[in-house]
Amino acid sequence: MSQLFTVPIRVECPPGACGCNRELLLNDPDSDRRVLLLTRQEEKKLLLRIEAISNYAELLYLRQRMHEQLGIVLNITPGDNEVRTVRGLSITLADQPGLCKKTRQSVPAAVRKCLERNPQITYAILDAHGLFGISEPQE
Repeated sequence: MSQLFTVPIRVECPPGACGCNRELLLNDPDSDRRVLLLTRQEEKKLLLRIEAISNYAELLYLRQRMHEQLGIVLNITPGDNEVRTVRGLSITLADQPGLCKKTRQSVPAAVRKCLERNPQITYAILDAHGLFGISEPQE
């Protein structure tokens, strides 16, 4: 008695509301479809998990797991201008077919909430990019 188990995938966005190119992803047999595993319900869980992060190591771990399990690349870098607040950081998801417009907005927003509640994580991000590094005095 073998049963066929299917994994739920993200429901299609209304026409014209999103430019996720879901159809291209589904029509290409060689494409990486892992991103479609992020259903709306799973996205809500992910957002809650992101907002609950309490240190830089957790953020890095979750970022790695998002990439491994869903193929999503989360980029967090200091902005081009001076970083005075969390708003000065550039938090983006790399463009990829199947990644919903709402997800590209909600994940960075959840990361910002997390960073606003935990400024030490922001400092660790800045330090990781060498902004707090002490340079050697020039003679």
